[in-house]
Amino acid sequence: MKFFWIIPFFLLQDTEAFLMKNAKVKLCLQASPMDGSLLLEDCNPESDFQDWSWQGDSLMNQGTQSCLSVAEADRVQTSLCGSTGYMSWDCSNSLLSPLGSSQGYLVANKKGVALNNVRGLKAQWQDVADRSVCEEKAAEAEQDRYFTAALASTHMYDPTTGNVTLALGIDQVELEELLWFFRREDPSTWNYSILALSFVAMILGLLLLSINVVRNRKRKIHMYREAEQTVQQAEVEAKQALMPAQEYSLAEPQKQEPVPQDQRSGEVVVQWKDGTVTSLYAERSEDATM
Repeated sequence: MKFFWIIPFFLLQDTEAFLMKNAKVKLCLQASPMDGSLLLEDCNPESDFQDWSWQGDSLMNQGTQSCLSVAEADRVQTSLCGSTGYMSWDCSNSLLSPLGSSQGYLVANKKGVALNNVRGLKAQWQDVADRSVCEEKAAEAEQDRYFTAALASTHMYDPTTGNVTLALGIDQVELEELLWFFRREDPSTWNYSILALSFVAMILGLLLLSINVVRNRKRKIHMYREAEQTVQQAEVEAKQALMPAQEYSLAEPQKQEPVPQDQRSGEVVVQWKDGTVTSLYAERSEDATM
């Protein structure tokens, strides 16, 4: 448990950011992500484009990951860290000036910032707590120095225990474990592994998708065939239901009694309830003769 005190140093590396507020206009320096220009806006701690951090003697913007640099004689902007131009800044009494140059100080104006020989409040830069940005640089340097001393300090020998320990109280074995845990190595192998796993996952997803499509198609075909068979069976049942009525209608004329042989063409006969059959017009003709 001795080495856990050093973990905050790793966690806080590259995260010590602060706002740069001008002491005169009370506005904060903000980097533009489009053209690298610098603006003075209302202070917003949530904006990454207003967060700055000391990287040695350079001031890096957290939002654009670019450094404060001198572009021309008096124009200041942000550009890629490590490119040509003045990127190192000297900080003294809240005044920022290009290191190794006599171009003046970083001063706030109506258009943003520029280099000028003015040393008043317009040239003084503070954080949101009204502390000088130079204190931020000193704190960053002290943290780096303290952290380096923790890892590279000389060994001390404790005669009571016979162990060789570091000046800050951790032995060599714990130091090696700590350095291995927070090691920095080439992440290419890990990136390639993740890429290969992503490709395998994509192939597996496409395979499952194709299987699902085929199964759905088979299920729809099966449902269509079942519906077709149901319709055909209903048609057969309907035809079978109509067959007895047709047979009855065909057999009914056979039950009719045959026409008497002595019936003349055009003669109208009447069949009475008792079964006797008489000719209607024949009787009328007889009545007429009488």
